[in-house]
Amino acid sequence: MPSTDILLAFFVTTAVFAFIPGPAMLYVAARTLAADRRAGLMATLGIHLGCYAHVIAAAAGLSILFHLVPMLYLAVKLAGAAYLIFLGIRMFRSRGQQEPEQVPVLSPKSASRAFLESIAVEVLNPKTAIFFLAFLPQFVDAGAAFPVWLQFLILGTTVNLMFSFADVVCVLAANLITSRLSRISSLQRNLQRAGGAILVGLGLHVAFQRT
Repeated sequence: MPSTDILLAFFVTTAVFAFIPGPAMLYVAARTLAADRRAGLMATLGIHLGCYAHVIAAAAGLSILFHLVPMLYLAVKLAGAAYLIFLGIRMFRSRGQQEPEQVPVLSPKSASRAFLESIAVEVLNPKTAIFFLAFLPQFVDAGAAFPVWLQFLILGTTVNLMFSFADVVCVLAANLITSRLSRISSLQRNLQRAGGAILVGLGLHVAFQRT
């Protein structure tokens, strides 16, 4: 593995990146706003598992395809953006199962759906692949005892775990806010709409952001 100084720089840099608010944090916060803490945590788990596709791709050198074939990158990016917009619109328009004199309660399937949809969202995010391809080589030592592909896997897994930890913190913070606001039944529907609007905004941002 790389030297201690390089590893220290790697951990510090990764921590800074992890806790800078970004699309993943907004996504899991939107899931939490629209449903509950469980849905937010399941969304975080889905993103975490989906990210391993990019870690493996980086280790195998497949991510470089996005550099060599710009149209492939554009196609994957637009597919991911369209999926985010679709999820946001569906979330915005959906109605919870409302019981008398209680706030709306979303379907129990919301958490499992958030998990499966989040895997797809992350796999369809080419910027994650580009991030790993650009970031990880800075801390890989070709002369180390471990082969380069194994270093990619270890460093990529570490990055994924740290980013997921930051997402969990974001979910807990969002849940703390929503648990207080949801006591007012009229706000529950607005929170769900806010979550949907965030996803639509993320999709539009991804679609029109310059590569």
